[in-house]
Amino acid sequence: MSGHSKWHSIKHKKALIDAKRNKVFTKVIKELMIAARVGGGSDPASNPRLRTAIQAAKDVNMPKDTLERAIKKGAGELEGQAIEEMVYEGYGPGGVAVMLKVSSDNRNRSAGEIRHAFGKFGGNLGASGSVGFIFSRKGHVDVEGAQEDELMEIALEAGAEDIQNQGDGYFLIVTDQYQVQEVRDALEAKGVKVTGSRTELIPSTTVKLEGVELEKCQKMLDFLEDMDDVDEVASNLEYPEE
Repeated sequence: MSGHSKWHSIKHKKALIDAKRNKVFTKVIKELMIAARVGGGSDPASNPRLRTAIQAAKDVNMPKDTLERAIKKGAGELEGQAIEEMVYEGYGPGGVAVMLKVSSDNRNRSAGEIRHAFGKFGGNLGASGSVGFIFSRKGHVDVEGAQEDELMEIALEAGAEDIQNQGDGYFLIVTDQYQVQEVRDALEAKGVKVTGSRTELIPSTTVKLEGVELEKCQKMLDFLEDMDDVDEVASNLEYPEE
């Protein structure tokens, strides 16, 4: 019985890992398609957004043919579903500002599901521009095992805007959103170990919550994160130190 139980547990864990991997692949494929369509064509040399998307695909070990097919679909070289990019803004519990980057083949379905998600947790979906002024998009590069002084010299020379020490030899390099790949390439050329890169929405101000409100807000953010059409969730929630 215990052997059966263990095998069932292994299968369950594998299913969860596979589901998570498939969700990551789906998000990266959609970003490749959109980047090729609206970012400046299928040539990464002239399309910074596509360069970042290609690197994201490589970071999750996406097969080359899958990557290339997504780019061709986005550029209109292959037939495929028309994926539309949307941004939603609103407030969560406690007045926390929330921004969502969404890509979908059905705008009405996505809007309805997101409105329902906000209402379910006591939040409110706002009009365009209601919280967008709080956020700016930045490039982020994750670095491991570097010496801070040496890293600072290399990163700043490459065009980085800031270096944040995360502790235990981990650093976050902040760049302009359009230079994230150039900075990453420069770091790797100098032998720096890069573990990931991306662009993210960063808030200029934050809101602190505690107790029930914090728990409710976190549940809403987690729920939004798990939605199929949602590619990015950004908020100005500031977590307690503990």
